[in-house]
Amino acid sequence: MPGLVALLLCAAPVRGQTVEDGTLLPKGALGAGMVLTHETWDRYWEGSLKRGNENIGRLTTRSLTAMTGYGISDRLALLAMLPYVHTHASRGTLKEMHGIQDVVVAAKYGLVTVPVAGRGTLKALAVGSIAVPAGDYSPDFLPLSIGLGSRRASGRVTLAFEARREWFLNASAAYTWRSKVKLDRAAYYTGGQLHLGREVAMPDVFDYTLGGGYRGRRLHVPVSVSVQRTLGGSDIRRQDMPFVSNRMDFVRVEGGVGYTLPATNLMVRIGAARVVGGRNVGQATTLTGGFHYTLPLRTRAP
Repeated sequence: MPGLVALLLCAAPVRGQTVEDGTLLPKGALGAGMVLTHETWDRYWEGSLKRGNENIGRLTTRSLTAMTGYGISDRLALLAMLPYVHTHASRGTLKEMHGIQDVVVAAKYGLVTVPVAGRGTLKALAVGSIAVPAGDYSPDFLPLSIGLGSRRASGRVTLAFEARREWFLNASAAYTWRSKVKLDRAAYYTGGQLHLGREVAMPDVFDYTLGGGYRGRRLHVPVSVSVQRTLGGSDIRRQDMPFVSNRMDFVRVEGGVGYTLPATNLMVRIGAARVVGGRNVGQATTLTGGFHYTLPLRTRAP
């Protein structure tokens, strides 16, 4: 659940083009890449209670995400991503699910760049993004569902400091609005109440990320801590399955290494993440690997 939710809320984890970082594709540059993600957990939080479940065993979520980006100007870039997701439980009778999840499109704009006493530069960026389910999947089968089925709009602000010796620090925060979700049943029970109808109101989400690392000419080593807080929703009922509008909070630490191959614009990247705290999410370990290629379509004037 946690990695899935993070995937739903965030955009492409490729060099210089996450929605959270402080970099932009140069004007006229076209980027494209693929990322393979493998996430597992066998313990999860039912409210604040951490537990296992013999009807689930170990839940594995794999995804393959296609992504692209284009630098419209030196201050504005467009990003897009589309994941294919597969889920599987090692025990019980829950049937695995797979399919295309949600398409995400984001616009990233550099607001201002100022020098900081000869030690580096401080940048402020704004990001607006929308996400829409692209596949006909059911959100009412958690934790096997491949997504939450909600349309989303998000606004993000990022502050980024880049030191002259190629070290960097980032701080990023976002608010995400989520639309109602329609279920394939006429009634549901959540928050201690029976609701007659198919539509479920989804609470909005606030998230923030603090990160830093090294970004040289070829080597990129980012580390970060991400926190998600759902602004409403109920806990998983005791001995019940998760529900689409449950509060899903987590704290996740992650790191990665990217390297641009000599004489190319091709970057290969690996990464790992671990959920270290949560509420109504799995204690997931996530491994990622992928590549990203940048093609300069326009030549800068001398």
